[in-house]
Amino acid sequence: MESPNQTTSPLLHRGWRHHLARLSCATNFRLKTTIWSELGGSVGDLGTYIPIVLALSLVNHLDLGTTLIFTALYNILTGFLFGIPMPVQPMKSIAAVAISESQTHLTIPQIMAAGISTASVLLFLGATGLMSFFYRVIPLPVVRGVQLSQGLSFAFSAIKYIRHNQDFATGKSGSSRPWIGLDGLLLALSSILFLVLITGSGSGDAVDQPLLELEDPNSSNNSCRRRRGRKFRVLSAIPAALLVFLFGLLLCFLRDPSIVNDLKFGPSKIHVVKITWDDWKIGFVRAAIPQIPLSVLNSVIAVCKLSTDLFPEREVSATAVSVSVGAMNLVGCWFGAMPVCHGAGGLAGQYRFGGRSGASVLFLGVGKLVLGLIFGNSFVRILGQFPIGILGVLLLFSGIELAMASRDMNSKEESFVMLVCAAVSLTGSSAALGFGCGIVLFLLLKLREMDCSCIGFFKSKSSTDAETGLNS
Repeated sequence: MESPNQTTSPLLHRGWRHHLARLSCATNFRLKTTIWSELGGSVGDLGTYIPIVLALSLVNHLDLGTTLIFTALYNILTGFLFGIPMPVQPMKSIAAVAISESQTHLTIPQIMAAGISTASVLLFLGATGLMSFFYRVIPLPVVRGVQLSQGLSFAFSAIKYIRHNQDFATGKSGSSRPWIGLDGLLLALSSILFLVLITGSGSGDAVDQPLLELEDPNSSNNSCRRRRGRKFRVLSAIPAALLVFLFGLLLCFLRDPSIVNDLKFGPSKIHVVKITWDDWKIGFVRAAIPQIPLSVLNSVIAVCKLSTDLFPEREVSATAVSVSVGAMNLVGCWFGAMPVCHGAGGLAGQYRFGGRSGASVLFLGVGKLVLGLIFGNSFVRILGQFPIGILGVLLLFSGIELAMASRDMNSKEESFVMLVCAAVSLTGSSAALGFGCGIVLFLLLKLREMDCSCIGFFKSKSSTDAETGLNS
């Protein structure tokens, strides 16, 4: 977490050798993580990534191969630079506008223009130090309200995925999901039970559970603790989320064996997207304007706060995260890669399933890169058959983990601000609106406390004056 006097990122002052060493240390067993845990955490944010990428590919003809390659490179670089499972997720507001049926679907140049515009704002805020200033002055209850609303929003969407068939081309829920089948409700519920059994209640319940040091090996209590510690060590070695995801990939081919014939080998051709002046105007007004406040709040400030909660020993500054989001899109969007950001939900999801270092997203990046280079855009046929119920399960755990970050509100006033901020964000479908209401509410409560303290001061002063007069 940044100190009050810190305005620049330590990442800008440390060399590559330091970050490589930190990554290699972070993947050491002594820091309570294993390669299997990192592999499990690597798929923790795919419940958000796959539905949005699939919708953009089907509706707006986004080139999946290009997006896979660029997001893979982003994952690898951020894994080395930050040393934590820093996610690379789609810009959700831009995606929502792009596939919305209320207006004409956005074209690829318009989507890229929106991504570049948003990235330029974040790069400016990061480079000038304004993002660090916002991170220091924004009250914690307001940040927690944004995190709570985003987490619950993910969880609500996940329940819809699990209960109903989804049409990503229209964004609408279909008929109720049948109980039996290769994408049935029973399969989704079994996945939930399996993940709960292996990973527990979240926040590293299985991964971080220590094997307690025993003072008296003959004690029955210590023997119980020893067996419990061994059990948790065994559970932490199981990459539960990765197994569920791989099982979902297997079901893709069982549901439609003909997708094998549609696969084409070789990466997509990389080309520069031509953006006209009209594309800039439409992309900025319709998509970038609603995306910018969401990126500032959830992709930078909430991510930095959550990373401080989860990894207090590793420093991640708002400046570095903001510059990272800006740099990624100012490069990739010119070549047609999907606009991306660092989402707090993705970080929570990858931590939930075992990610404890940059190795987690590095493994994910290598996997995306292989798929993008081998299958290119034809991989969209496989994703089109992926069981939506399993995606909903992964998204559900990610959303709950993000929402649980708000459990540290200890006072009634803090909880009040957080809950109002979350409620407005959810009902108004706007994190910016909830943020504004939370700030106003927080200031009003502080003003009320200040008024009470002033009254107490004057009463105390009057009593002192009265006593002085009596003594005289």
